[in-house]
Amino acid sequence: MVVVAAAMFYGASRMQDTLNVQRQKEGFTTLPVLSNAPPLLAFTTVALGGFRGLIANALWIRATELQDQERYFEMVQLADWITTLEPHYSTVWTHQAWNMAYNISVKCKDFEDRWRWVQRGIQLLHKGLDWNPGDVDTYKELSWIIRHKIGQNLDDAHMTYKLHWAQMMQDVLGGHPDFAALLNPQTPEQRERVRKLRQDYHMDPAFVQEIDKKFGPLDWRLPEAHSIYWSEMGVRNGTAEDKELIERFAYSLMQQACKRGGSLPPWVTNVTKENFILWPNLALVTNCVASFERVAAKFPEDKKYIVLNAEKNFLKEEIVVLYEYDRSAEANYWFNYLRDNITNSIPDRQLTMEEFALGTIQSEITELDPVKTTAFILGLITQEYLFLLGGEEDHAANVRNLAATVWRSYQSRLPEGQNGQRISLLPLPELRDQQLRIMETWISPQSAALLRNLLGKPRPGPVPPPAPQT
Repeated sequence: MVVVAAAMFYGASRMQDTLNVQRQKEGFTTLPVLSNAPPLLAFTTVALGGFRGLIANALWIRATELQDQERYFEMVQLADWITTLEPHYSTVWTHQAWNMAYNISVKCKDFEDRWRWVQRGIQLLHKGLDWNPGDVDTYKELSWIIRHKIGQNLDDAHMTYKLHWAQMMQDVLGGHPDFAALLNPQTPEQRERVRKLRQDYHMDPAFVQEIDKKFGPLDWRLPEAHSIYWSEMGVRNGTAEDKELIERFAYSLMQQACKRGGSLPPWVTNVTKENFILWPNLALVTNCVASFERVAAKFPEDKKYIVLNAEKNFLKEEIVVLYEYDRSAEANYWFNYLRDNITNSIPDRQLTMEEFALGTIQSEITELDPVKTTAFILGLITQEYLFLLGGEEDHAANVRNLAATVWRSYQSRLPEGQNGQRISLLPLPELRDQQLRIMETWISPQSAALLRNLLGKPRPGPVPPPAPQT
């Protein structure tokens, strides 16, 4: 009898895979069959059937115990089993992803290890969309993790996250995608890019183009563009209440993209730590203001002041940045727009744009904000280079000395330890080199060659194509 029982168990085990496939093919179950699970878990799952929730609870307890003991090696597998047991409960996916990206990642001292946990969390949400296509909670969580964990600077490892993200997206979308090739791929390389975009990142090329037209031009190597994409996916698929909530984030996302939404010139195809830098994307100011106006139009009259106050603060900052970047005509336009359209935004009606900008600069450079200070220094370097091209060496020297003074003053006020390193500026020579390469994308090749001669910096590598005239 023992021999017969053993033979029957063996025969049943050989048939189980075939039975599982037939069950799914005929629609007898909407739940997946566990793979790579221990025999006890697989057996109890099949035997108990409807009691899968109890098994999931046991796994939750196990995961919590391991996390309390700071033993994380099993967490990825446990998260996979838990989500497999409860695949249509979106909170399971969002909680597990958030836990990996936030709670577990910060326990790792090595920044590369932190990035792996953040990446695991995002990948888990992508997998969740296979089971819950169109799920608004998953879209919101994707948008939040990409925007906050990767896009902000609250984590010591934030530049490691941004660099890895830019490298990943360079291989799929580049700085600004070739939408003709993205929507109608012709070569094997183009088809592979589209496959990765759809299957690995669950993004629709047509919707990428739609987002870029509405909000862009965006640099798709940066987290801000992807955060906007997933937020808008939530708007497209959500209920009226979901849409109202998500649309309130639209202008804040655009502000973030505008303030640090430029990373590299489009012709840079190899993103490295040495050439990766954040600076303002001033081409987005108009679309950012349009986002404020779209949201304000949907607010009741008694709440519009919330959006208008945010728009006022945004424009006050961008007017100063435009002035620093020697874009005085645009700065004047938005200064007049602010004064004429938002009540009490500029109380002194006699104040000029230049007076407003200089007064704001004097107060802002005392803050320990690396984004604002970097933008200010890069703006000064831009003015220095333009003065050199115009033959005004005295003005160039004054601006150069001011940039160096601001850099030294900021660095001297940094706190010691990790907190200071997190908000530290790049070395000034690196900032100067990066701004030189940025300017070469929009000035003529002759001016670029003259500027390099004046600075004593021979050109490394081929000359980039000139920017189109507008």
